[in-house]
Amino acid sequence: MTSLFLQITTTPADTTSMLMDGAETAENSVSLMDLAMAGGWAMIPLLLLSLAAVYIFFERYLTLMKASKNPDGFSDRIKSMVLAGDINGARMLCAQTNTPVARMLGKGISRIGNPLKNIETSIENVGKIEISKLERNLASLATIAGAAPMLGFLGTVTGMIQAFIAIAQAEGTISPQLLSGGIYQAMVTTAAGLIIGLPAYVGYNYLVSKIDNIVHGMEYSSIEFIDLLQEPQL
Repeated sequence: MTSLFLQITTTPADTTSMLMDGAETAENSVSLMDLAMAGGWAMIPLLLLSLAAVYIFFERYLTLMKASKNPDGFSDRIKSMVLAGDINGARMLCAQTNTPVARMLGKGISRIGNPLKNIETSIENVGKIEISKLERNLASLATIAGAAPMLGFLGTVTGMIQAFIAIAQAEGTISPQLLSGGIYQAMVTTAAGLIIGLPAYVGYNYLVSKIDNIVHGMEYSSIEFIDLLQEPQL
């Protein structure tokens, strides 16, 4: 046991050496801010694109969540009111419900008494307007998803150009420090562009799938309403 204890015991000199190595490691570590600063000018537009992507995604996500939630039994209540001849009550219920389906059905109810073709056209027109509202800013998010990696690659190209200029202008031995600035910019901007572009692309496709589900629900509700108007009771 004594010999084992002597083997694992460190001398003060060993302890000092370990502390110095730890201090050098801490000094040599590069913070996230240092990496961002090393990316050069391209990091500024990349930062703006990332902020815009986050804002657009969460703004659209909250909007779509509200648009996809109709009150429980909404369609059944509209159907029973229309069948009972309570057109004003059905219209008021649609006006009090802030969803695309309610606005479509409200427009159709307000046209009851007109030819069925006119009712269908009015519902379709409102549906197009609602879909346009749902898709607002999605094109911008798709643009960010494609532009961020491209901008990162542009920063890569400019960084490599700086590195080669430094090589061309160097006299004598070329040191790593001479090339580090351009290479830093080249690698950091590429990584930043991909880190922004990939989540933006995934978020865009997720929002598109949510919109498709809402549109399918709108189409189903409009078809059901048109079928209701053609029932013999009316």
